[in-house]
Amino acid sequence: MATTIISLIKQVPLPTQMRMGEDGLMDRAKAKSIINIDCSFGLEAGLELKSMMKEAKMIVCSMGPPSFEQSLKKAISLGYDEAYLLSDRRLGGSDTFATGLALSTLIKHLGFGKGKNEDFIIVAGRQTSDGDTAHVPSQVAQNLDIPQATFIEDVKYENNSVIAKRIIEGGFQILKLPKPCLLSLTPTGTPPRRANLKGAVKARNTKINILNIDDINLSDEKIGLSGSPTIVAKVVNIKSKRAPVILSSGKDASFKVINLIQNIKSGKNTLQILEKKEPKPKIIPDDFRNVDFRGSARGILTWAEIAEGKITRASLELLTPARHLADSLKEDTKVITLLIGYDVKNLADELIWHGSDEVIIVDNERLKEYLILPFSSIFNEVIKKINPEIALFAATTSGRELAPRVAVKTQSGVTADCTGLEIGEYIDKKHKKLFYPILESKRPTYGESKLATILGFHCPQISTARAGTFEVPKKEKKRKGAIIYFKPKLKDEDFVTKIIKTVRGDKNTVNLFDADIIVSGGRGTIEDEMGLIKKMVEVLKNQGLKAEYASSRPMVDMGICEYSRQVGQTGKTVRPKVYIAVGISGAIQHLAGMKESKTIIAINKNIKENIFSHADFGIVGYYDEIIPLLIKKINEGFTFLK
Repeated sequence: MATTIISLIKQVPLPTQMRMGEDGLMDRAKAKSIINIDCSFGLEAGLELKSMMKEAKMIVCSMGPPSFEQSLKKAISLGYDEAYLLSDRRLGGSDTFATGLALSTLIKHLGFGKGKNEDFIIVAGRQTSDGDTAHVPSQVAQNLDIPQATFIEDVKYENNSVIAKRIIEGGFQILKLPKPCLLSLTPTGTPPRRANLKGAVKARNTKINILNIDDINLSDEKIGLSGSPTIVAKVVNIKSKRAPVILSSGKDASFKVINLIQNIKSGKNTLQILEKKEPKPKIIPDDFRNVDFRGSARGILTWAEIAEGKITRASLELLTPARHLADSLKEDTKVITLLIGYDVKNLADELIWHGSDEVIIVDNERLKEYLILPFSSIFNEVIKKINPEIALFAATTSGRELAPRVAVKTQSGVTADCTGLEIGEYIDKKHKKLFYPILESKRPTYGESKLATILGFHCPQISTARAGTFEVPKKEKKRKGAIIYFKPKLKDEDFVTKIIKTVRGDKNTVNLFDADIIVSGGRGTIEDEMGLIKKMVEVLKNQGLKAEYASSRPMVDMGICEYSRQVGQTGKTVRPKVYIAVGISGAIQHLAGMKESKTIIAINKNIKENIFSHADFGIVGYYDEIIPLLIKKINEGFTFLK
């Protein structure tokens, strides 16, 4: 039987054309739509697999309104054989949980899944530009009960197995997966091909199969707004809190650099002091009923991710919002951390010193390295045992695939990439109910132009926190806590994915997070492939400063800089004392990763670039003129630090 390659794609609106409706939610009606960029890399990966499996059948699937036919037609023109669109008004408003359920049900309807045709490979994009969650691939895989590998940039088919290169913090892994399996592709993989004339003719003559939920025997109880475990409570515009940029003046580059140094040393630029408006008291009628949907669920569960024998910084950062939430809930709410690995007992005290009340240790040689299947099964067992009201994961490559898989197992909602976590309330005027306490998960969305508040109504309420957003809690070695050992039921079928190799190079992630000064290059530094950027960083290091270089996404896409140094929405979030953006336009996706920097300096030849609207200090000038002058000043003792 020939293998079937199934590609999942989504048609998305251009973020720049999105508008907010009167209801506070986003109106997509007038926005131009395209195939989601990550999904186009998934389409290409499917075609590459086809070239290694000559007899493979190609299917493309999507979920959305009838207008999505145009994207499915494009997939046909590229070489796919059949196309299926799940289109039903009852699907409107579905969150990622409901979307994953609907797509997996469609795939089962087509005859694929456990106990059916199991000779298939699913390819998908890592995430969509209108949601940026990266949840759906994991949720489809869990619903189908198949292995998965996410954040993949290269895939091969050898000896009836899939060999995938997976991006991880600070490096990569080579994984070997059996069929069936699911792969989600990053936009750093092979660029999508263009359709030829023959393909265009084929697409024009191919019928798109349109199905509704009745056709695939999907109940409407767990889809749409009413069936989704999470809702978008509100969406607000994100506004910059920085004062207007102070631009350096002077007749040439030399004078501008001198003026920049004077401006920085004077400390003239400060954050705007915004007028604090007291929130209007919410008037709740007496006939409203208070609802505590938590039942007996109590406590906050976090995950301690381990890399090279150490707890990752992102996992320690997670304890800051966890402690804040526990203190807000009171009721002696505990912060409980799950520590999975081999010979990891020595790490438990560090978690307690940073804020955990209890550490649950799962210690087994087979768990020495993170694997999605056994780790998600262990989480499911622990959650059933301790019944937490909230579960938090760092939004790392592992956390962003683990959290949604756990959510499907526990039938919970999950909110991605949060920059704010608070305990709040929800007023349901229609049913006259007040839900309190409830987790308010706040996350940037729609290309970082909006801040959405997401609520979940099933415990555990699950969220991932954007790495680099929260500070690591202060270590208190006198702090005491409980250490508990847990022995899960490990199943052989959870270890079918094999790690062939793990490579973590020069600790790029740690260096970016720990750096006091980050010099980041964009398109304006292409000519010498960021050579002057790297030289400037070395000079800073020679002065005893904690400095690193980074880049915007285009530099990674062109192979000039490694992904582990990418700053932005699809890269790292950093908070250095000084962030120097050189030749970077200031796309909102890049701003997402550096806007929390204490001081931002922009260097660009075009004064109209958006980066100057988000910087404290700026120089309008050419990269190859400005940087050598700054290097000279650094050698003379200038450090950028006030």
